[in-house]
Amino acid sequence: MEDVTFDDFKKLDLRVAEIKACEDVKGADRLYHLTIDLGEERHIVAGIKGHYEKEELIGKRIIMVANLAPRTIRGITSHGMLLAASNSDKSSVVLVVADKDIPNGSSVS
Repeated sequence: MEDVTFDDFKKLDLRVAEIKACEDVKGADRLYHLTIDLGEERHIVAGIKGHYEKEELIGKRIIMVANLAPRTIRGITSHGMLLAASNSDKSSVVLVVADKDIPNGSSVS
């Protein structure tokens, strides 16, 4: 694992966001298209389909990287990345979530 400096870490804009909608990505076994509320509506693509059902994601308060450069995945532009923990073979994946109520868009530091 490579060390990063504190200045590198400060470049990340980590925010609390609420998942408002979840849709399958056509032709993708692992991907969901999530509509999130980050204080503004955004769309992200996340490879968590085998670990969560769509219905259990709605209302979850996730932590995300809000300033990740947009990337088009399967024709959908993803504006950020959610944070998740996984074991070494990725057979178990869990979302990093806010455990208490705080406004959407709140900064994580």
